[in-house]
Amino acid sequence: MLRQIQVSELRVGMYVQSFCGSWMDHPFWRSHFLLDDEEDLQKIRNCGLAALWIDTDKGLDTEIEAPPSLAEPALEPLEIPAQERPRNRPRIAMSDEVVHALNLCARTKAAVLSMFSDLRMGKAVHPEQISHLIADISDSLMRHPDALISLARLKTSDEYTYMHSVAVCALMMSLAYRLNLPEGLVKEAGMAGILHEVGKMMVPAELLSKTSALTDSEFESLRRHPEIGAKMLLDTRHFSPRVMDVCLHHHERVDGSGYPHKLCGTQISLFARMAAVCDSYDSVTSERHGKPAWTAAEAIRKMADWKGQFDEQIFHAFVRCIGIYPVGALVLLHSGRLGIVMEQHEQSLLTPRVKVFYSSKLRMPIEQSVIDLGAAGEHDGIASLESVKKWGFKHLDELWSGISIGKQSIFNTA
Repeated sequence: MLRQIQVSELRVGMYVQSFCGSWMDHPFWRSHFLLDDEEDLQKIRNCGLAALWIDTDKGLDTEIEAPPSLAEPALEPLEIPAQERPRNRPRIAMSDEVVHALNLCARTKAAVLSMFSDLRMGKAVHPEQISHLIADISDSLMRHPDALISLARLKTSDEYTYMHSVAVCALMMSLAYRLNLPEGLVKEAGMAGILHEVGKMMVPAELLSKTSALTDSEFESLRRHPEIGAKMLLDTRHFSPRVMDVCLHHHERVDGSGYPHKLCGTQISLFARMAAVCDSYDSVTSERHGKPAWTAAEAIRKMADWKGQFDEQIFHAFVRCIGIYPVGALVLLHSGRLGIVMEQHEQSLLTPRVKVFYSSKLRMPIEQSVIDLGAAGEHDGIASLESVKKWGFKHLDELWSGISIGKQSIFNTA
């Protein structure tokens, strides 16, 4: 089992798998070996590195039950900024950015598919293969923060694995912006989101698509994907410790109920705590084999009830990214009109822009129009979130996206 430790925890008998730093930062010509000499131990302790990876299957483990978090600032307490949008660039129209984001999702999906295929076959991969797409995703979030994140939910079950990576990438970057992280860490969060479930490439496809209950052995096999993925990334020697940590620990939970190491609290790195929220949200809002998708509004409400699983401050920041009334939410206005949330208001989470299309009083469609509930002089407001199932509406995502959505993927490149 791979485990990241502080250099101060290293002892003779451990198997060094990789150093967290450049090969020039340590005095050894090889990066993985059994540490069997006290003199070599002192060399490592004196070389200035803070952390390294060990393989407990090939050597001794630490004396503690769970590995420490990455050697990085905890950034606690998190200061959640007010309602302002990250990086104050002019916002373009949602409808315009949907066009850009649709093309970007298709290109990123194709790049992720290619990279995952290379990793599965043991080929060398480099961050540069997708770093330009991560920069493009950042630009999309700056132009309009709702478009790409909302579009990525419209994936089909057959493309879940690849589009889930794209979605979590965008969610991680949006959350990183919301937490006011530096630009370099925002991009690194995106890279971590892209690669967080790369280990599933080595899980049998029939297991991933199985619709019936998993057996105990199948469940355990599936739960090994974080360690498999971290080992795959470690073997490439091209990805940062934070990216590998997210791959290994995105299923950890703050209350210690997660896996693979049952870490708790700030034993879990900042990025991994962010990934726990982003990964869970996209998982439950996506249609998967045998599992219908929750609406974004349902997901936010239910995740808020999972007491102790997520870092509370990070989850609150995430809600500010998605909205109390997320894009695509069905809402009932005080006027009795039903509408679909089109985009978040820049100043208030409580007053999104809504496209009304149905009268709950007359029980019939009405002329569609977009209402800015935050506009001066607008007296209507949201009375309640409504269940799509209760009203029996279909294809509501077409109302906000303007895209015809069928059984085929909307993310195919030309």
